[in-house]
Amino acid sequence: MSTAQSTAVLRDNQFARDLPELALPWQAAVAPAPRLLALNESLAADLGLDAAWLRSPAGLGLLVGADVPEGVTPVAQAYSGHQFGGYSPRLGDGRALLLGELATPDGRRRDLHLKGSGRTPFARGGDGLAAVGPMLREYVVSESMAALGIPTTRALAVVATGTQVQRDTALPGAVLARVASSHLRVGSFQYAAATGDLDLVRRLADHAIARHYPAAAESEQPHLALFDAVVAAQATLVARWMLVGFIHGVMNTDNMTISGETIDYGPCAFMEAYDPATVYSSIDHAGRYAYANQPIVAQWNLARFAETLLPLIDEDQDRAVEIAVASLGRFTTAYDAAWVAGTRAKLGLAASVDDATVASLARDLLAQLAQSRVDYTSFFRDLATAARGDTEPARGSFLDLAAFDAWLARWRDLSPDADVMDRTNPVYVARNHLVEEALAAATAGDLGPLEQLLDALRSPFQARPELQRYAEPAPEDFGPYQTFCGT
Repeated sequence: MSTAQSTAVLRDNQFARDLPELALPWQAAVAPAPRLLALNESLAADLGLDAAWLRSPAGLGLLVGADVPEGVTPVAQAYSGHQFGGYSPRLGDGRALLLGELATPDGRRRDLHLKGSGRTPFARGGDGLAAVGPMLREYVVSESMAALGIPTTRALAVVATGTQVQRDTALPGAVLARVASSHLRVGSFQYAAATGDLDLVRRLADHAIARHYPAAAESEQPHLALFDAVVAAQATLVARWMLVGFIHGVMNTDNMTISGETIDYGPCAFMEAYDPATVYSSIDHAGRYAYANQPIVAQWNLARFAETLLPLIDEDQDRAVEIAVASLGRFTTAYDAAWVAGTRAKLGLAASVDDATVASLARDLLAQLAQSRVDYTSFFRDLATAARGDTEPARGSFLDLAAFDAWLARWRDLSPDADVMDRTNPVYVARNHLVEEALAAATAGDLGPLEQLLDALRSPFQARPELQRYAEPAPEDFGPYQTFCGT
């Protein structure tokens, strides 16, 4: 495929055309010696991109932002955000660029976005760069999430730049090429609202409706319908995080998408020993974004979104608040429904088992998992083995065997389906020690561990004996574990 053919699918940003106030034209920093570290060939095919061309010098030029088609102008997006509860009025893409939009073969639109592409005017004193490890981390974890069926941004490629990035030590630099339904965030609306320009907020909301929720345009109150749709999408998303033990780690409002996709895999991790208070982020000292707090924080973030839409919901401020509060209240109902449905599948229970019984069983089980610090991922695969008659692998995890045996009897009386459980509960997630092992090796120039880990994660429900080490919890000498944002 020629350069022209390959880049023809990348077009200028509808976002920048519709909302120039939120888009700052900018260029990526020079990458003196780009070298491909990871390419998501299956994603490239879905996007209509030729993987062989992406590996070429011209393709690498696109992936680092040096060679974009004529007429396409990369932009840094402007947004605000509440970061750990504190409002920052001007954040924006400090080390990122929205290159343009991909017109995929199935007619969808996808953003092509760079991370680590150099300083922009939003950099706030940062260098705008990224190191190999954090960019590959986003690649690995987002691929794990996608394979688990959780809505997520996707990593198309990671390219080493040939530069050094100064963190605690000098590290090899890299750029991540990321794909998303869009990069609209709650923080985008906060920025627009803070300008006091109601027309800008309206245009942003209409852009979001056209991009993600076109049915809302037919509603009598389209902007309320937009809010309702985002509430539902985020409620389902966070329930899915909770069901697999995923901890986002930095649930700031600028990291909550309007599309309902997971974005920003900085200080994130999968929980191992079940503990609702688990925090992995090195900067979350108060545990604001702990595992158990994620549904609460999501609803808090959505309240901030609602505040930006109030003038569009109703001209009467008090009436607008009343309507928005009622809509926001449906988050809990949507979250509970998604969580109970997912838990029903995790426990292999039939639709005939009522929701209250499912929830009661789950609460009792989770309390025991916490008491005995049971590995969350492994346990549910062991529980499927118990559904087939062998209870010892599951029983071996508990300190209070009498209590677990009583729970087990209640559960088995409901005739759980082990095959449903195996299709629902992963064998492989991006376990922290394996991710760190792969990133350390890749930073040192060995991509073998990364490729082996990705092979396991892309088929998470299929147990393969040769991949047993990828199913095992971290060794005792690994912890305590902390993650970092990479800046």
